[in-house]
Amino acid sequence: MPTVRDAAVAIWRAALAAGDVAPLIARHLRVHGSRLTAADASLDLTRLQRVLVLGVGKAGGAMAQAAENILGDRISEGFVVVKDGYRVPTKRIEIAEAGHPVPDARGLEASARLLTLASSANERDLVLVLVSGGGSALTPAPAEPITLAEKQVLTRLLLDAGATIGELNAVRKHLSRFKGGLLARAAQPATVVTLALSDVVGDPLDVIASGPTAPDSSTYADALEVLDAHGVSGQAPRAVIERLRAGARGEIEETPKPGDRLFARVTNLVIGNNALVVEAAAAAAERLGYRPYVLTRALQGEAREVGRDLVERARLLPGPVCMIAGGETTVTVRGRGRGGRCQEAALAAALALGPDDDLVVLAAGTDGTDGPTDAAGGCVDAGTIGRGRAARQDPERALADNDAYAFLGASDDRIVTGPTNTNLLDLYLVLRP
Repeated sequence: MPTVRDAAVAIWRAALAAGDVAPLIARHLRVHGSRLTAADASLDLTRLQRVLVLGVGKAGGAMAQAAENILGDRISEGFVVVKDGYRVPTKRIEIAEAGHPVPDARGLEASARLLTLASSANERDLVLVLVSGGGSALTPAPAEPITLAEKQVLTRLLLDAGATIGELNAVRKHLSRFKGGLLARAAQPATVVTLALSDVVGDPLDVIASGPTAPDSSTYADALEVLDAHGVSGQAPRAVIERLRAGARGEIEETPKPGDRLFARVTNLVIGNNALVVEAAAAAAERLGYRPYVLTRALQGEAREVGRDLVERARLLPGPVCMIAGGETTVTVRGRGRGGRCQEAALAAALALGPDDDLVVLAAGTDGTDGPTDAAGGCVDAGTIGRGRAARQDPERALADNDAYAFLGASDDRIVTGPTNTNLLDLYLVLRP
């Protein structure tokens, strides 16, 4: 019988395996003789002039590899941008790496390359777009006169202020030549099929990687409200504020909205989401003798508060039980330490655990990265705080300084997976024997 901690890790591994992109791509991209079925589109390969593959996001490399396995030499050309370390071997599709979560010059070059390739398409071409979380930061294409440096400043401000991914992307879409349906506009009049992995609660297509081929439901006014709500309007670069205000006044064209004719030949489909990992976690927990209790697939809120709340909720459940939650929390950065939302939630949970608590709490990102660190998250128990103190770490100070990475390293409670080549939000497990 595995220990409770071993069981938590085993459940996490089983959930992660369910996010493998290869079978997800194979389910929605099929070739039968001369016909290609892609999502809801059925196309005659003999009538297609070219098949172009474009991709953005942390899982983009794995998605491209899976598409190559199905389409082979039918792919005319392809280009995909991924986060550093997420490159995989491909034959016909070129893969480039760029900065995440803060965009860099490599991403600027990659987004220009993607726009050029999309713009080369004609009405006899298929543009297959592979989208996953992280794609928004990886494709900075600032609308003039905004510079990359100004977008970097704004991204850091919003991340540190605890903006949600939906809020962050509402702003990004209105400062971009790529996001908010503009990649689809560049690809006109080609047939565009987008297969997306959702890293966003509720799976809104216009928020996943800022919806490069999806109608945009947000507006310039919404973007201004995000900056005001998080108190960063006064710190944001002047060019950003001026553009958003001009757009809100109707002086700059809005992003394409639902019903726009440009989407007549565009199909967007979510092929995987957090339900996959939550359901796999529940099945794995049951196999190991724990009653699965799915709390939610829409977990949100300040990470440290979520960590404490999970402990309080789990104390009310009779064991053996595995409480499961999926979602994405936020961190309002006030300190100078390192960490991420999952590590911060784990450290807060550890501080909430008493010496007699028999709970094990695991919080980790399915993409393998939690914040700007090499850890996916953390797995804590009643001994975590003592182990950290023995290593001369102060848990309260670490939490106040947003330095969960250092503390969990000292207590030997980090989860490190390396690149997972998928991205289906975060998974939270609380086990009670």
